[in-house]
Amino acid sequence: MIHTTKFQHKKVLVLGLAKSGVAASLLLHKLGAFVTVNDAKPFDENPDAQSLLKKGITVICGRHPEDLLDEEFELVVKNPGIPYTNPIVKDALSRKLPVITEIELAYLISEAPMIGITGTNGKTTTTTLIFEMLKAGGRHPKIAGNIGTVACSVAEKAAADEVIVTELSSFQLMGIDQFKPKIAVLTNLYNAHLDYHGTFEEYAKAKFGITKNQTEEDYLIFNKDQDVVVEWAKESRAKKIPFSIQGRMDEGISADETTIYWQGEPFLQREIIALPGKHNLQNVLAAIAACNLYGCGKEAIEEVLKTFSGVRHRTQFVREWKGRKIYNDSKATNCLATKVALEAFQQPIVLIAGGLDRGHSFEELREAMKNVKAVVAMGETKHRFIEFAKSCNIGTCEIAANIEEAVEKAAELSASGDIILLSPACASWDQYKSFEVRGDLFIEAAMKLS
Repeated sequence: MIHTTKFQHKKVLVLGLAKSGVAASLLLHKLGAFVTVNDAKPFDENPDAQSLLKKGITVICGRHPEDLLDEEFELVVKNPGIPYTNPIVKDALSRKLPVITEIELAYLISEAPMIGITGTNGKTTTTTLIFEMLKAGGRHPKIAGNIGTVACSVAEKAAADEVIVTELSSFQLMGIDQFKPKIAVLTNLYNAHLDYHGTFEEYAKAKFGITKNQTEEDYLIFNKDQDVVVEWAKESRAKKIPFSIQGRMDEGISADETTIYWQGEPFLQREIIALPGKHNLQNVLAAIAACNLYGCGKEAIEEVLKTFSGVRHRTQFVREWKGRKIYNDSKATNCLATKVALEAFQQPIVLIAGGLDRGHSFEELREAMKNVKAVVAMGETKHRFIEFAKSCNIGTCEIAANIEEAVEKAAELSASGDIILLSPACASWDQYKSFEVRGDLFIEAAMKLS
């Protein structure tokens, strides 16, 4: 860890706890800052706040005092999920106080270089692929960021001969100042999180924060197949490495129907890739590019591509049962994600869908439903989804009370050669605590089929 004196004897407010807030508070305390934590959760119900207080960190819980910033703080470190419309954040900005997220702290203390991955879809799969390839190639990677491990905690322990592979959200990237990865990856851009960012333009601007501090010594790997990404990439000073699945290119990394090309030369055959779907082919290309740039051997890349069957809950291959292949895509909590999953398969699909009813239309799925032979719907949207499926000329539709019953019915409706796919197009909170819980129960039920 780089023991920076940047925060020594400075008054810093950490706004919001959770994992990132706790990690940031402890790190700043270690670096000699005078830390105050403010969290909405009452102190008596807040074990994190209680633990920080015991370490000598000032804690204000259960409310957000309007005069909080009168304490003459010099920096605010906010939880990424707290919007910039929050009164304290707005007050801080009006006072010209820097407002950062903990990813900035991670960068400032890290001895290890960083590979940063962002985009609307595919971040986690691409991050995991890069990590696994670098690990297989003996490049000593660590994994961090939005994927579940707090970046500044990882950076504290990372050595100079290691590399931190970091998944980054738009929320995190809005709170950076000096942060820049050695290699940045932008998978794609679609409308998302507009309730937070307000407009697509602001969302895209946040995402491209990943490259705003890069120089000619750094690399930006970007999606050549999306015009909006290409236009934004023009603003980057980094060396640009495009990826495309539209056929061979002389630059960057590309793929045609049979072959993946690196800088225009054949690199490997697509048939070795275990992950299904065009969207995953894009993720694979981005990951290969990052690992090639970082000096990872081709054998290690091939080894991972032959065996990697997906990130848990993201078009994850579960098992083959009586000629059917079963996939868990519980993370698909919106129509766009389900559309991408459906388009990954050419075989007949028995689709399990439905969940929390937010009133959204399923119309975006219509064209992608052409390979769906049967639907099992559950949750609050079950009747609406069945109605939509029938309007797509899908005659076989059934309702299930829960995920276990849905698996049983999907198995009955399927035949050898079919795909059984959980891709709900809805959040899980009507029946399950999280999409992870829903996915885990789906896997458990699928493994019980006999």
